[in-house]
This record gives sequence, structure tokens and C-alpha cells, in this order.
Amino acid sequence: MHTLPGFTSVPRTGVIYVTTKAHERGFTHEHPEWANLGQGAPEVGQLFAGEQRLTSIAVREDQCEYAPVAGMYELREQIARMYNALYRQGKTSQYTAHNVAICSGGRLALTRIAAALGKIHLGHFIPDYTAYEELLNTFERFTPIPLPLGRDGFLPLSALELEEKIVSLGLQAVLLSNPSNPTGQVISGTELSDWLTVARKNACTCIFDEFYSHYVYNQSGPVSAAQYIEDVNTDPVIILDGITKNWRYPGLRLSWTVGPVSVIESIASAGSFLDGGASHPLQAAMIPYFEPSIVLENQKILQKTFMHKRDFTLQKLVGMGISVPTIPQGSFYCFANLQNLPAALRDGIAFFEAGLEQKVITVPGVFFDVNPGKRRNNARFTEFARISFGPSMPVLERGLAALEGVIAAHS
Repeated sequence: MHTLPGFTSVPRTGVIYVTTKAHERGFTHEHPEWANLGQGAPEVGQLFAGEQRLTSIAVREDQCEYAPVAGMYELREQIARMYNALYRQGKTSQYTAHNVAICSGGRLALTRIAAALGKIHLGHFIPDYTAYEELLNTFERFTPIPLPLGRDGFLPLSALELEEKIVSLGLQAVLLSNPSNPTGQVISGTELSDWLTVARKNACTCIFDEFYSHYVYNQSGPVSAAQYIEDVNTDPVIILDGITKNWRYPGLRLSWTVGPVSVIESIASAGSFLDGGASHPLQAAMIPYFEPSIVLENQKILQKTFMHKRDFTLQKLVGMGISVPTIPQGSFYCFANLQNLPAALRDGIAFFEAGLEQKVITVPGVFFDVNPGKRRNNARFTEFARISFGPSMPVLERGLAALEGVIAAHS
């Protein structure tokens, strides 16, 4: 494709790449024959009778004005109250509205943070969220340092391993998704507490992308680093979340950053030239949905629903000869190993392309080899695919049946 003078080519992220290829073959979300198992979003309908869902937004005249760049104060206050109720009961240090910044979606929240970082070494993990790659490559102020995951290549680093990386590589910040996208592994409990102890001791900021924090299958409630922070204004911890995954509104594009007041002020300043702030009417409409009791009720149903879909997916994949080296304890993805399939399907891209013939979408594992600037030549995870159990059960059943058809056609 021709590029105009002064511009550079910007690659698509994994999900955008595969859905674009699928659209060329006739895919639409409404098409009754297609199944999107590359989907980076959960089903959006009611999960139980009486579930409170936002179905319309009333716009008052005053909401046609700009909202503050950091977000509506009332919404920021409600989100701070939610974090205190869920994770900080009985703790002296509490979040306030000034510890919260609102913006339009998770990628934009990450962009604001990246714009506020200094000239540092920023650690990032492999594999991890595909959008991190171009984000880490675009902002040249900091140096991204790859950190392969420990213990079998997929399980999170222990606190001792993290400390060794921080000290030996001179890291001043680390970025990670927790629960992990694509492996579904979770850092929680004592392990997460130990991570924060290491961060405080070594003056290294942990940036936790917690967009899947309600999709946890090995504990009773949502997981968050907020539970183990000692002082909300001095601990080197930043938390990202949004309504995309945990509230199941991917199309509404609303997210927040929680952290020390000094960081929130810097992020808001970055927002003043990057984006100008989130939708005013949408912010106002979402305030009731952060009531802690409603959040906990919805999380329990979400956990039950998606754990059933996880177990169904794992059973079907194993029956096809597809292994999942680490059982997902969070998120709604299986990072599946294809090495036992027929030779023509053992590469994630070949597996994806063969799936298009059967109207099913997956994401090649190589997209999760976060490699900003393409500084490494050895591509990882070529024999993997991310398979999502985020869609509704009928779509999931149709998609897994289609994958069985793909394998049968090559056997």
C-alpha cells in the first residue's frame, strides 16, 4: 500500500488483523454461520434475569459541555468508593476522587500513562497483550525491556524473580496484564502482596492492567493490587480497568486509572493534549453501575457463567488434540498449543487461515510475542493460538465445532 511522504506504516494489532481478514471473507458479528473465537470481548447480553444493564443514555443540555479531562468528579468519587469497599476495608489509607482519572478506553489510558513516563527502563512480559507492542514502540522516551515469563514459560514471575529482573536490568517500571491476556494466569493473594513489597523496596512502579480482574476462577471475588497497597499516594502502583470486559460494555469505551494523586495529575495533563476527555453523558450514565453491591453480584454470576464456558472449551480442545499448557485461572482465553495437530495446522497463522475456510476466527500466538521495534529476530509462540470463550454459548459451540471440522479436513 502506498504511504504518503512523512508517514510510516503502522501494523494492526492481532485481533484487528484477524477480524479484517475475516471481513474480507464475509464475516460480520451478526452472520449466523460465523464464529469469532478470536474475540477480545465478552458476550454483552443479560447473564441472569433482572440483571441491571445500561440500555439507553439520556443527554441533559449541560452534559453537552466538555467534561473535565480527568473525568466527572462524581464518577471518580464513585469509583474510589468502589475500590475502598471491595479492597480496602479497615485500611487507614483510602482512595479519593483525586486518585482516579477517567478516559475513553483501555488503550487510551495506557497511552496517557506512556506519555507521562520519563526516560526509564520499562519492563514488559512475553507473552502479553498485543496492543502493548506498538504502544511501547511509539513513545521513544523510555526503553522497553522484554521479560520472558518464568516457570514453564507462561506462569508469572515469583517476587524473587521479579526483584532479580528489576535490579539486574535497572527497571523503574513494569507493565503487565493481570489476569494475563493471553494465558489467563493470575497473580493474587500472597504472591501479589509480595510483588508490591518488591516494588516498594526497589522503587519500581508496577502498572497493572486489570481489565480481566472479575474473570477469576480460583477465588471468590475479583482480584486487584489495590488490596495490598499500604499508602495509596506513595506506593508505586498504578491500576487500569474499564467497563469493556468486567462490566461487558466493549462498545462504550470508558476506562479509569487509579494511582497516587501526583500520577493522576500527570495523566490528566497528558489527556489535555492527547484526547481532551471522555464522553460526558456516558460518564454520568455509568455512575450507578459502580455501586459495590451491584458489582459483587454481577461478578459472581460472571464467574459462574464463564467458568462453565472455560471448562466446556478445555474439554473440546483436548478432544481435538489441542493442548492448553496452563489452565486459565482468569480472563476468557485459552493459549492453545497446536504442536500435536496435523503438520499443516501446527503454525498459528496457518491454523487461523484454515479456520477462515470453516468460518471460525482464532488469533495466532505470534501476535502475543510483544517485540517493540522488532529488536528480536526469533519469533516466539508460532505454534500457539489464542482461542476465546468470550462469545455466547451458541457461538462458542459453533466455533469449536468448526475447529473440529478444520482438523478433520487435514487429518
